[in-house]
Amino acid sequence: MSANATGIGRSVRRREDPRLLSGNGRYSDDLNVPGQAYAIMVRSPHAHARLGAIDTAAARALPGVLAVLKGQDMLADGLHPIPHAVWSRHPAELYLPNSDGSQAFMPVHYCLAMQEVLHVGEIVAVVVAETVAAAKDAAELVQVEYEPLPAVTRAIEAVAPDAPNVRGDGGNVCIDSLVGDAAATEAAFARAAHVASLTTWIPRVTGVPMEPRAALGTYDPATDRYTLHAGAGGAVQPRQHLAAVLGVPENTVRMVMHDVGGNFGTRGAFNPEFALVVWASRRVGRPVKWTCMRSEAFVADYQARDLEATAELALDADGTFLAMRGSVISNVGAYPISPAFTTCPPCSFAPARR
Repeated sequence: MSANATGIGRSVRRREDPRLLSGNGRYSDDLNVPGQAYAIMVRSPHAHARLGAIDTAAARALPGVLAVLKGQDMLADGLHPIPHAVWSRHPAELYLPNSDGSQAFMPVHYCLAMQEVLHVGEIVAVVVAETVAAAKDAAELVQVEYEPLPAVTRAIEAVAPDAPNVRGDGGNVCIDSLVGDAAATEAAFARAAHVASLTTWIPRVTGVPMEPRAALGTYDPATDRYTLHAGAGGAVQPRQHLAAVLGVPENTVRMVMHDVGGNFGTRGAFNPEFALVVWASRRVGRPVKWTCMRSEAFVADYQARDLEATAELALDADGTFLAMRGSVISNVGAYPISPAFTTCPPCSFAPARR
């Protein structure tokens, strides 16, 4: 078979552009169904706080409001934490045990905060109403008692000996792991003619895709089936995670993806809002839609980085690499939702003898 027959070396014409450029794309917020209601999330203004009473009476009394749901309602309905795939399933990725042999600290992530909020923008209640305007008005009437607690926003400060705990259910460190041959690395550095070192820090970032996230959830009581329409990085894992959160068989859940207007990693994991709109649909008996506002996205989208790295390279007199070692501190945020932070562990490597 010739190279031309396989397409190698030839440009590939994009087929989707005319539809998207002519305004005929179909993104998550473009979808509407008859009888749908609208959800607005009530979010924490604090980076860390103990959560007290949530008074929803005034919000529920507002015309057009169908429900105001909070953590106790979620638990009463049997919803489970999001089963984030913290460890990569790829065979090339490393599993990182704690150096002392203990289990890595992986806190649970419920869709609604319970006793404690752990980041600005964490959801504490969901308002469902006939219109977006009514839902927004009601959300402003939800009264939440917060007891602010100390917070740390940079990873290097969180591991300091005098750093305050950033959460009440554990410490500040998820994983403290060592990879490589420490003895061989030390020996290589001891005989090195030159050592080059570098320290760098990449601050925390958010993806800011062109299309803010949106989700539409429906529940059909006649068939006991759930459907989620949302833009995501795939359809299989969100379907699995939605079934796990709801505590229902996977074959009763359907995940539908349309066009996605940007990713940058923000759509690579299951979002709390995905389960909340589907659960809310079951509670109010009609489809429920949520569209993220840009101001929400900055505090509610999954973020990345805050990576502090120190690396050293040992070389002989001729410039041949002998060994390298490094220390990496990565901020996983309030919840460890992704295996990405495991790809750069503290490490020490020396070339194997041939």
